[in-house]
Amino acid sequence: MLLAVTVLSGCAPAPEPAPAEPVVGFADELADKVTVAGMNVHLEKLQEIADANGGNRADGSPGFGASVDYVVKALQDKGFEVQTPEFKRLETLTAGKPVVTVAGRSFQVDQASLLLQTPAGGLTGPVLKPSRSPGCAPADYPARAAKGAVAVVDDTTCSVVVKQKAAIAKGAAALVVVSAGGRNGSPPGLFERDYYEQLTIPVAIIGTDGGAALRRAITPAKVVLDGRTVKRMSRNVLAQTKTGSANEVVMVGAHLDSVALGPGINDNGSGVSAVLETALQMGADPAVNNAVRFAFWGAEENRLAGSVDYVFGRTRDELNDIALYLNFDMIGSPNAGYFTYDGDQSGVANADVSDDVPIGSDGLERTLAGYLNLAGKRPADTPLIANTDLSPFMTAGVPVGGVTTGGPQDKTNVQARLWGGKAGEPFDPNYHSPRDTAKAVNRDALAVMGSGVAFAVGTYAESIEGPNGVPIRDKRHRPAMGP
Repeated sequence: MLLAVTVLSGCAPAPEPAPAEPVVGFADELADKVTVAGMNVHLEKLQEIADANGGNRADGSPGFGASVDYVVKALQDKGFEVQTPEFKRLETLTAGKPVVTVAGRSFQVDQASLLLQTPAGGLTGPVLKPSRSPGCAPADYPARAAKGAVAVVDDTTCSVVVKQKAAIAKGAAALVVVSAGGRNGSPPGLFERDYYEQLTIPVAIIGTDGGAALRRAITPAKVVLDGRTVKRMSRNVLAQTKTGSANEVVMVGAHLDSVALGPGINDNGSGVSAVLETALQMGADPAVNNAVRFAFWGAEENRLAGSVDYVFGRTRDELNDIALYLNFDMIGSPNAGYFTYDGDQSGVANADVSDDVPIGSDGLERTLAGYLNLAGKRPADTPLIANTDLSPFMTAGVPVGGVTTGGPQDKTNVQARLWGGKAGEPFDPNYHSPRDTAKAVNRDALAVMGSGVAFAVGTYAESIEGPNGVPIRDKRHRPAMGP
């Protein structure tokens, strides 16, 4: 997945680590047990699986299935009860060129009816404008309406499914929803979960300029929605310790799928190896205060489908039981940097992420940054981003954190002086390619980051309180994200 690592002229100062305990505790012992040798076993196995399955472990492929089987068996052999819940996802076969043409002008649109296209050559009909612009009920439209029309409505008040039903009741053959979009996307409630399963006529989303042209139209409009998308089934892998409070769950995850172009060993076998080895060294019934839930996500490379399905499928109580979420993706980059996700928002803001970063994310950053400082690697900020598996947890209000060694962005001169490596070259020159192999993984970086994964998990398994803690159960008020 594309890590949007902000490359600055310098590196943001590392957060001050919390004072170290004078006596070695559970977290330190766990960190010592997660070694390169242990993680390397998993890297080599994932490489072997890719080699035996067409060179990749992409979601939906035999290589992904074999990767799931490997992780499940490793966890079960250590006494974990493992779940592999299925979820459905969408896969775009061809994006097409969705467009609406009116009065001789063509406007690019988004195809909302993902599983439904217009007939070959498109669909043409008179423009049907409701007297009440949301178009949520048949009564919103004029009493007399031409059959086979293209209805145009705004994006407020009700879901696109409700809007479609009202348009169909007036004889419309297609629906166009005017939505400005922007930083915060469409209004909440416009797209309910699995909305595309309920659409029975072609539906497009158009910007304000196109919407204005449609509303002025006195001639027919043409709608072409020719993108082809299909449904696929996939699986996540989940395992939780049998000990520790189930109301204060420390959750840690990494994505198990690769892209179709390569074996995906740094992206993200490296994260998988660290999370899996942490689970195996911790065992199913450690002496901890808080339960630890390990997640290995499917379909991260397909719109975060696995983690999104998981988060959006939780009830309010189930979300409130998750104390925090730690995500680890790409932690063995060949030309490694040492980045912590910017939980305290001290670095450059990311316009794609809400300003409302969940309370407690700053503490997770300090814990991870503190460990890296003690390991001799001064960390720098990388923005919290919308296209990695921590994103749905952040949206749900769960404190998030993680580390990465960087993706396809170039290392600066300052970063090369700080961490070594080659300036002007990517952190991972093998990103999303056949060269992303076990041989290419930076074992020195993996050693530091892997132990850091274990340290953070062990720290919060012992306690979520203190200066680097997160809100306790009674202070969480997270609404369910699904229907």
